[in-house]
Amino acid sequence: MADAARALGREARVLVADLSRDEEVDRLAAQVAEAADALEAVVHNAGIYERVPFASIDRARYRRMQAINLEAPFFLTQALLPLLERGERPSVIHVTDIAGERAEPGYAHYAVSKAGLSMLTRSLAVELAPRIRVNAIAPGTVAFPEAMGEAERKAILDRIPMGREGDCDDVARAAVFLALHAPYVTGQVLAVDGGRSAFL
Repeated sequence: MADAARALGREARVLVADLSRDEEVDRLAAQVAEAADALEAVVHNAGIYERVPFASIDRARYRRMQAINLEAPFFLTQALLPLLERGERPSVIHVTDIAGERAEPGYAHYAVSKAGLSMLTRSLAVELAPRIRVNAIAPGTVAFPEAMGEAERKAILDRIPMGREGDCDDVARAAVFLALHAPYVTGQVLAVDGGRSAFL
């Protein structure tokens, strides 16, 4: 991605951090602050996803899920708030999941993290308005796990009105729309799922 941006004549920097660790989240925020005087958009796209039966989710696994998927966006946005306030039309975008509103067996700790991220979206949209807009994108099936069998894939596709899985460009276009072309939209969770969440 960075190389593609540079090929277009843009500047791109790659910063790496373990978002499960508080000190790494703080270090990442400090690095961004060193590199930029202001921010126009922050997209929280990092996350982990795993299928584990509820009875097998221990505290360490649960806490790691919440740390990366929910706490890191919370505290990164908080740390970057001064830079966002200096932006011209600042926007924060969370990438959540339709699973944050629609339960599926085996993903309790994941669903909790994404439901929390959706509420964080609404809470910050209210608290940071009118200066900073905060929205979220809720993808559906964007990429099948490599180990998933054809029968399971077909069963999922049969529940997607658009008849296909999504891709990264579908999510990226939604982020561009929310950041650049929706100045009166805040506090919203936009499903990018081919209609799957509308299917009974």
